[in-house]
Parts: sequence; structure tokens; C-alpha cells
Amino acid sequence: MPRKRTTLPLAAAAVAVAAVLVFVVTKEPHYNVRPGAQSGNAHCGRITENAPGKLAGHTKHATKLAGVALWGDSNIVLRCGVTDIGPTSDPCFSADGVDWVIDTARSTDTQKVILTYGRTPATEVTVTHSPKAPDEILGELSALIAPITQTSQCIRSE
Repeated sequence: MPRKRTTLPLAAAAVAVAAVLVFVVTKEPHYNVRPGAQSGNAHCGRITENAPGKLAGHTKHATKLAGVALWGDSNIVLRCGVTDIGPTSDPCFSADGVDWVIDTARSTDTQKVILTYGRTPATEVTVTHSPKAPDEILGELSALIAPITQTSQCIRSE
């Protein structure tokens, strides 16, 4: 009785499985993060390129998303180029000369969403489950934001 050849289909299946594994292993995680509308702005490129390698004890992950930097398992996410916010009643504070506003509508007990105020492009930082207070983290990031011209303040010097 003649033998059937199963080598070719088996080899094709092995190649397909290997290709899928390579794709899954090398695929960059995106952590469900979307770049801001102005993420291609030169300021955003400078900010993400110069973002610290460690922040609040979390290692920075490489990402190909323009204007995005993230640390840890998305414990800290920086998105440059987001829509500017206008006057607001949300809490505002200054960290090393940069005004920041806590977006109370999108923040929770375990996650704070904080945006720069009075600078274009605007930058958003989301801090989730961090042992450090958000203002300590923003103090480290403010030096990157400071070169963007401030056009308005949410905290007035008196």
C-alpha cells in the first residue's frame, strides 16, 4: 500500500506557527494608549526622547507611538499633543514652574489624569497605583515641559 506524504502540510503548519509566534513576541505592546492629535509636534518628540529611563521606580518602555512615553505596566503614561484645556474649576497646582490640572471627571481613587495648563501642545500624564504622589512625578517631568511657551496660568503669583 502506498504511503501518503504528510511532510509538506506539516512543514507549512510549523512555519505558520513560527510566524505567529515571532509576530506576537516582537509586537510592541500599546497598552491601549492613543497618541494625541498633535503628537507629531517637535516639542512632543523632544519630550518623549528626553523622558527619564526610570520614573517613580518604574522602567520606561520603548514605544513607537509619537508623543507617548510610558513606565511600568502603564503605571505612568505621558501623552504629548493632547487637546488644550481652557478655564476650569478642576484643581490646579504648579510643579517646578509648570501649571498642571487634575481632570476630576477622568480621575479615580487609584488613577489620576493630569494635564498641563496654558501650554500648546498640551501634555497629559496618567498615574495609576503609584506609591509616589503625582506632584512628585510631575516635578520630574516638568523640566521637559518648561521649554514650551506658557500662554496662560491657572495659578496666579501674588
